[in-house]
Amino acid sequence: MNHKFGIAIHGGAGTILRSSLTPEKEKLYKDALREALSTGYSILEKGGSSLDAVEAAINSLEDCPLFNAGKGAVFNSDGKHEMDASIMNGKDLSAGAVGLISNVKNPISLARKIMENTTHVFVCGEGAENYAKAFRLKIESDQYFYDDFRYQQWQQARMAGGAFLDHHVQSGKSADEKKFGTVGAVALDKQGNLAAGTSTGGMTNKSPGRLGDSAVIGAGTYANNNTCAISCTGHGELFIRAVVGHDVSALMEYKNLSLAEACHEVVMKKLVAIEGEGGLIAIDKHGNIELPFNSEGMYRAMRCSDGREEVAIYK
Repeated sequence: MNHKFGIAIHGGAGTILRSSLTPEKEKLYKDALREALSTGYSILEKGGSSLDAVEAAINSLEDCPLFNAGKGAVFNSDGKHEMDASIMNGKDLSAGAVGLISNVKNPISLARKIMENTTHVFVCGEGAENYAKAFRLKIESDQYFYDDFRYQQWQQARMAGGAFLDHHVQSGKSADEKKFGTVGAVALDKQGNLAAGTSTGGMTNKSPGRLGDSAVIGAGTYANNNTCAISCTGHGELFIRAVVGHDVSALMEYKNLSLAEACHEVVMKKLVAIEGEGGLIAIDKHGNIELPFNSEGMYRAMRCSDGREEVAIYK
Protein backbone atom coordinates (compact mmCIF):
# COMPACT_ATOMS: atom_id res chain seq x y z
CA MET A 1 0.00 0.00 0.00
CA ASN A 2 1.34 3.39 -0.96
CA HIS A 3 1.70 5.71 1.98
CA LYS A 4 0.15 9.17 1.93
CA PHE A 5 2.89 11.68 1.12
CA GLY A 6 3.40 15.43 1.13
CA ILE A 7 5.78 18.36 1.33
CA ALA A 8 5.81 21.84 2.85
CA ILE A 9 8.31 24.66 2.28
CA HIS A 10 8.95 28.12 3.69
CA GLY A 11 10.93 31.15 2.57
CA GLY A 12 11.06 33.15 5.78
CA ALA A 13 8.70 34.86 8.21
CA GLY A 14 8.29 38.25 9.87
CA THR A 15 6.68 41.59 9.18
CA ILE A 16 5.52 40.82 5.67
CA LEU A 17 2.63 43.17 4.94
CA ARG A 18 0.47 43.34 1.85
CA SER A 19 1.24 47.06 1.74
CA SER A 20 5.01 46.47 1.50
CA LEU A 21 4.93 44.03 -1.42
CA THR A 22 4.06 45.21 -4.91
CA PRO A 23 1.78 42.86 -6.88
CA GLU A 24 4.77 42.14 -9.16
CA LYS A 25 7.02 41.21 -6.25
CA GLU A 26 4.28 39.12 -4.66
CA LYS A 27 3.90 37.16 -7.90
CA LEU A 28 7.68 36.58 -8.06
CA TYR A 29 7.69 35.18 -4.51
CA LYS A 30 4.67 32.94 -5.14
CA ASP A 31 6.10 31.67 -8.43
CA ALA A 32 9.41 30.84 -6.71
CA LEU A 33 7.58 29.01 -3.91
CA ARG A 34 5.50 27.06 -6.47
CA GLU A 35 8.59 26.07 -8.41
CA ALA A 36 10.37 24.77 -5.30
CA LEU A 37 7.21 23.00 -4.16
CA SER A 38 6.64 21.20 -7.46
CA THR A 39 10.35 20.28 -7.65
CA GLY A 40 10.10 18.49 -4.32
CA TYR A 41 6.61 17.09 -4.83
CA SER A 42 7.44 15.49 -8.19
CA ILE A 43 10.26 13.52 -6.51
CA LEU A 44 7.83 12.19 -3.87
CA GLU A 45 5.21 11.41 -6.52
CA LYS A 46 7.71 9.21 -8.39
CA GLY A 47 8.47 7.31 -5.18
CA GLY A 48 11.64 9.24 -4.34
CA SER A 49 12.85 9.77 -0.78
CA SER A 50 11.80 12.57 1.53
CA LEU A 51 15.50 13.51 1.84
CA ASP A 52 15.82 13.95 -1.93
CA ALA A 53 12.63 16.01 -2.02
CA VAL A 54 13.75 18.27 0.85
CA GLU A 55 17.20 18.83 -0.66
CA ALA A 56 15.84 19.56 -4.15
CA ALA A 57 13.17 21.98 -2.88
CA ILE A 58 15.75 23.86 -0.79
CA ASN A 59 18.24 23.92 -3.69
CA SER A 60 15.54 25.66 -5.73
CA LEU A 61 15.07 28.31 -3.01
CA GLU A 62 18.85 28.68 -2.48
CA ASP A 63 19.25 29.41 -6.19
CA CYS A 64 16.62 32.19 -6.09
CA PRO A 65 17.90 35.65 -5.03
CA LEU A 66 14.53 36.53 -3.45
CA PHE A 67 15.28 34.42 -0.37
CA ASN A 68 18.01 34.86 2.25
CA ALA A 69 19.86 31.60 1.55
CA GLY A 70 22.40 30.60 -1.07
CA LYS A 71 22.41 33.18 -3.87
CA GLY A 72 20.25 35.62 -1.88
CA ALA A 73 22.33 35.44 1.33
CA VAL A 74 22.66 38.73 3.22
CA PHE A 75 25.90 40.57 4.07
CA ASN A 76 27.49 40.34 7.54
CA SER A 77 29.24 43.32 9.18
CA ASP A 78 32.45 42.51 7.27
CA GLY A 79 30.57 42.63 3.96
CA LYS A 80 30.85 38.87 3.55
CA HIS A 81 28.34 36.04 3.26
CA GLU A 82 28.25 33.40 5.99
CA MET A 83 25.70 30.67 5.38
CA ASP A 84 24.29 27.95 7.62
CA ALA A 85 22.23 24.85 6.84
CA SER A 86 21.12 21.56 8.33
CA ILE A 87 19.25 18.43 7.27
CA MET A 88 17.82 15.49 9.22
CA ASN A 89 16.56 12.03 8.34
CA GLY A 90 13.59 10.91 10.46
CA LYS A 91 14.22 7.25 9.69
CA ASP A 92 17.39 6.89 11.79
CA LEU A 93 17.83 10.39 13.30
CA SER A 94 20.98 10.91 11.20
CA ALA A 95 21.74 14.58 10.63
CA GLY A 96 24.22 16.92 8.98
CA ALA A 97 24.84 20.62 9.57
CA VAL A 98 27.19 23.34 8.35
CA GLY A 99 27.78 26.82 9.71
CA LEU A 100 29.62 29.97 8.70
CA ILE A 101 30.42 28.84 5.18
CA SER A 102 31.12 31.03 2.16
CA ASN A 103 31.14 30.46 -1.61
CA VAL A 104 29.32 27.11 -1.47
CA LYS A 105 26.46 27.37 -3.97
CA ASN A 106 24.09 25.02 -2.11
CA PRO A 107 24.76 24.78 1.64
CA ILE A 108 21.95 22.22 2.15
CA SER A 109 23.71 19.80 -0.21
CA LEU A 110 26.91 20.12 1.83
CA ALA A 111 24.94 19.43 5.04
CA ARG A 112 23.62 16.25 3.44
CA LYS A 113 27.12 15.16 2.36
CA ILE A 114 28.35 15.69 5.94
CA MET A 115 25.46 13.53 7.18
CA GLU A 116 25.96 10.70 4.70
CA ASN A 117 29.72 10.64 4.13
CA THR A 118 31.39 11.60 7.42
CA THR A 119 31.16 10.56 11.06
CA HIS A 120 30.29 14.16 12.02
CA VAL A 121 27.02 16.05 12.40
CA PHE A 122 28.11 19.69 12.58
CA VAL A 123 31.08 21.22 10.71
CA CYS A 124 31.81 24.95 10.48
CA GLY A 125 33.84 27.48 8.55
CA GLU A 126 36.92 26.51 6.61
CA GLY A 127 36.64 22.85 7.63
CA ALA A 128 33.18 22.65 6.07
CA GLU A 129 34.32 24.50 2.95
CA ASN A 130 37.16 21.99 2.55
CA TYR A 131 34.58 19.19 2.65
CA ALA A 132 32.59 20.99 -0.08
CA LYS A 133 35.66 20.95 -2.32
CA ALA A 134 36.46 17.32 -1.46
CA PHE A 135 32.87 16.33 -2.33
CA ARG A 136 33.17 18.35 -5.57
CA LEU A 137 30.17 20.53 -4.75
CA LYS A 138 29.67 23.70 -6.79
CA ILE A 139 31.80 26.59 -5.49
CA GLU A 140 30.89 30.13 -6.62
CA SER A 141 32.73 33.46 -6.54
CA ASP A 142 31.71 36.33 -4.24
CA GLN A 143 30.23 37.96 -7.35
CA TYR A 144 27.64 35.16 -7.66
CA PHE A 145 26.34 36.01 -4.18
CA TYR A 146 26.32 39.77 -4.78
CA ASP A 147 22.81 41.17 -4.96
CA ASP A 148 22.26 44.91 -5.14
CA PHE A 149 19.12 44.80 -3.00
CA ARG A 150 21.03 42.90 -0.27
CA TYR A 151 23.94 45.33 -0.56
CA GLN A 152 21.65 48.34 -0.05
CA GLN A 153 20.08 46.54 2.93
CA TRP A 154 23.51 46.10 4.43
CA GLN A 155 24.37 49.78 3.93
CA GLN A 156 21.12 50.78 5.68
CA ALA A 157 21.85 48.42 8.56
CA ARG A 158 25.39 49.81 8.91
CA MET A 159 24.07 53.36 9.02
CA ALA A 160 21.49 52.35 11.62
CA GLY A 161 24.26 50.63 13.56
CA GLY A 162 22.90 47.20 14.28
CA ALA A 163 22.31 43.67 13.07
CA PHE A 164 18.95 43.24 11.42
CA LEU A 165 16.71 40.43 10.37
CA ASP A 166 16.46 40.38 6.61
CA HIS A 167 14.05 43.26 5.79
CA HIS A 168 14.35 45.11 9.09
CA VAL A 169 14.76 48.75 8.11
CA GLN A 170 13.51 50.15 4.84
CA SER A 171 13.01 53.73 3.87
CA GLY A 172 9.56 55.01 4.76
CA LYS A 173 8.79 52.04 6.97
CA SER A 174 8.92 51.64 10.71
CA ALA A 175 12.14 50.31 12.17
CA ASP A 176 10.39 47.29 13.62
CA GLU A 177 9.61 45.84 10.20
CA LYS A 178 11.58 42.65 10.18
CA LYS A 179 11.76 39.58 8.04
CA PHE A 180 13.54 36.43 9.11
CA GLY A 181 15.10 35.18 5.94
CA THR A 182 15.50 31.46 5.99
CA VAL A 183 14.33 28.72 3.64
CA GLY A 184 13.29 25.22 4.59
CA ALA A 185 11.40 22.10 3.60
CA VAL A 186 9.80 19.11 5.33
CA ALA A 187 8.52 15.99 3.60
CA LEU A 188 6.90 12.58 4.09
CA ASP A 189 7.55 10.02 1.34
CA LYS A 190 5.61 6.96 0.16
CA GLN A 191 7.81 4.74 2.33
CA GLY A 192 6.65 6.63 5.43
CA ASN A 193 9.99 8.36 6.04
CA LEU A 194 10.16 11.96 7.26
CA ALA A 195 12.92 14.49 6.55
CA ALA A 196 13.56 18.17 7.27
CA GLY A 197 16.06 20.77 6.11
CA THR A 198 16.77 24.47 6.66
CA SER A 199 19.19 26.92 4.99
CA THR A 200 19.95 30.59 5.66
CA GLY A 201 22.26 33.55 5.09
CA GLY A 202 21.74 34.71 8.67
CA MET A 203 21.17 38.31 9.77
CA THR A 204 22.08 41.44 7.82
CA ASN A 205 25.17 43.11 9.32
CA LYS A 206 25.51 40.31 11.89
CA SER A 207 28.79 39.80 13.75
CA PRO A 208 31.06 37.40 11.87
CA GLY A 209 30.80 33.99 13.54
CA ARG A 210 27.18 34.36 14.70
CA LEU A 211 25.08 31.22 14.29
CA GLY A 212 21.28 31.14 14.35
CA ASP A 213 18.92 28.21 14.74
CA SER A 214 18.95 27.08 11.09
CA ALA A 215 22.08 24.95 11.51
CA VAL A 216 21.15 23.66 14.96
CA ILE A 217 19.60 20.18 15.01
CA GLY A 218 16.69 20.17 17.45
CA ALA A 219 16.22 23.94 17.24
CA GLY A 220 15.71 25.02 13.62
CA THR A 221 15.56 21.54 12.08
CA TYR A 222 14.26 18.24 13.42
CA ALA A 223 12.83 14.99 11.99
CA ASN A 224 11.73 11.77 13.67
CA ASN A 225 9.64 9.09 11.92
CA ASN A 226 7.74 8.48 15.17
CA THR A 227 6.43 12.03 15.25
CA CYS A 228 7.11 14.79 12.74
CA ALA A 229 9.53 16.82 10.63
CA ILE A 230 10.06 20.52 11.41
CA SER A 231 11.85 23.47 9.77
CA CYS A 232 11.81 26.84 11.51
CA THR A 233 12.21 30.48 10.55
CA GLY A 234 12.38 33.31 13.05
CA HIS A 235 14.56 35.06 15.57
CA GLY A 236 17.29 32.42 15.72
CA GLU A 237 18.56 33.11 19.22
CA LEU A 238 15.12 32.56 20.73
CA PHE A 239 14.43 29.47 18.62
CA ILE A 240 17.68 27.98 19.93
CA ARG A 241 16.75 28.79 23.53
CA ALA A 242 13.31 27.22 23.08
CA VAL A 243 14.72 24.17 21.21
CA VAL A 244 11.68 24.58 18.97
CA GLY A 245 11.96 21.67 16.52
CA HIS A 246 12.56 19.03 19.16
CA ASP A 247 9.97 20.53 21.51
CA VAL A 248 7.16 20.02 18.97
CA SER A 249 8.25 16.40 18.50
CA ALA A 250 8.56 15.82 22.26
CA LEU A 251 5.06 17.16 22.95
CA MET A 252 3.73 14.65 20.41
CA GLU A 253 5.84 11.78 21.73
CA TYR A 254 5.47 12.30 25.48
CA LYS A 255 2.12 14.08 25.82
CA ASN A 256 0.43 12.49 22.79
CA LEU A 257 -0.51 15.90 21.40
CA SER A 258 -1.54 16.06 17.75
CA LEU A 259 0.75 17.91 15.32
CA ALA A 260 -1.64 20.90 15.33
CA GLU A 261 -1.77 21.02 19.14
CA ALA A 262 2.01 20.71 19.56
CA CYS A 263 2.69 23.42 16.96
CA HIS A 264 0.17 25.76 18.59
CA GLU A 265 1.68 25.21 22.05
CA VAL A 266 5.22 25.98 20.87
CA VAL A 267 4.68 28.76 18.30
CA MET A 268 1.69 30.59 19.77
CA LYS A 269 2.38 30.16 23.50
CA LYS A 270 5.96 29.22 24.41
CA LEU A 271 7.69 31.38 21.79
CA VAL A 272 5.33 34.31 22.29
CA ALA A 273 6.08 34.21 26.04
CA ILE A 274 9.79 34.88 25.36
CA GLU A 275 9.08 37.26 22.43
CA GLY A 276 10.35 34.77 19.87
CA GLU A 277 8.91 35.93 16.58
CA GLY A 278 8.60 33.64 13.57
CA GLY A 279 7.07 30.35 12.53
CA LEU A 280 7.66 26.85 11.27
CA ILE A 281 6.48 24.23 8.81
CA ALA A 282 5.62 20.76 10.03
CA ILE A 283 4.46 17.41 8.68
CA ASP A 284 3.68 14.32 10.75
CA LYS A 285 3.92 10.61 9.97
CA HIS A 286 0.26 10.58 8.83
CA GLY A 287 0.78 13.38 6.31
CA ASN A 288 -0.88 16.12 8.35
CA ILE A 289 0.71 19.49 7.62
CA GLU A 290 0.81 22.60 9.83
CA LEU A 291 2.24 26.03 8.91
CA PRO A 292 1.94 28.12 12.10
CA PHE A 293 3.54 31.55 12.64
CA ASN A 294 3.15 34.34 15.19
CA SER A 295 4.47 37.11 12.91
CA GLU A 296 2.59 39.17 10.29
CA GLY A 297 3.43 36.75 7.53
CA MET A 298 5.43 33.74 6.37
CA TYR A 299 6.32 32.76 2.82
CA ARG A 300 4.93 29.22 2.73
CA ALA A 301 3.58 26.48 0.50
CA MET A 302 2.42 22.89 0.90
CA ARG A 303 1.10 20.05 -1.23
CA CYS A 304 -0.23 16.69 -0.11
CA SER A 305 -1.16 13.53 -2.03
CA ASP A 306 -4.76 13.91 -0.78
CA GLY A 307 -5.09 16.93 -3.09
CA ARG A 308 -4.55 19.75 -0.61
CA GLU A 309 -2.34 22.55 -1.88
CA GLU A 310 -1.58 26.04 -0.61
CA VAL A 311 0.77 28.88 -1.52
CA ALA A 312 0.51 31.86 0.84
CA ILE A 313 2.33 34.85 2.31
CA TYR A 314 0.08 36.75 4.72
CA LYS A 315 -2.01 35.74 7.71
